[in-house]
Amino acid sequence: MSDLAPVEQRLSAALDRIARQVEKGPAKPAKGSVFGLGGRPEAQPDPEQAATIASLREALEKERAANAQLSDRVHSVKQRQETTIGQLERRLARLTEQLDLQSLEMLRLKKANSKLIEANKSLREAQVEGFPDATLINRSISAELEALQAERRAEMAEMEEILAELKPLIANDHR
Repeated sequence: MSDLAPVEQRLSAALDRIARQVEKGPAKPAKGSVFGLGGRPEAQPDPEQAATIASLREALEKERAANAQLSDRVHSVKQRQETTIGQLERRLARLTEQLDLQSLEMLRLKKANSKLIEANKSLREAQVEGFPDATLINRSISAELEALQAERRAEMAEMEEILAELKPLIANDHR
């Protein structure tokens, strides 16, 4: 896209030169002038100059058409680029959200596992002393249940991430 800018500048400069030349008109005074209305002489361009002017006007129109086509192509490329950037930004936001969710679930899992390790340690110590307390057993089972739930939430977050990546692929296959 950056290589179109110099071409567009050259085309604009060429169009300007052609337009100035056309506006100037003939470079030499015309031979054989004829008087127009009001007694003022009107210059009659010779056929060679008229042909030159006509060819310059034709070249000017061609360059304008080429410039318009290039402008349309540049606009089209910019639109595609903006669309792609928008899609990538949305995807980045979604992936960031998923990463945040997974980080939260991993933190919960670590906390639940720490509680489970502590409860099991207390239960083992009570067992060594010969009298496990029902409260210790209940706390151990609760910690284990919490760890399993945290692990399940982490797995669900991972599954959601996988599904989010598969959905666009499945949508493309159906087109």
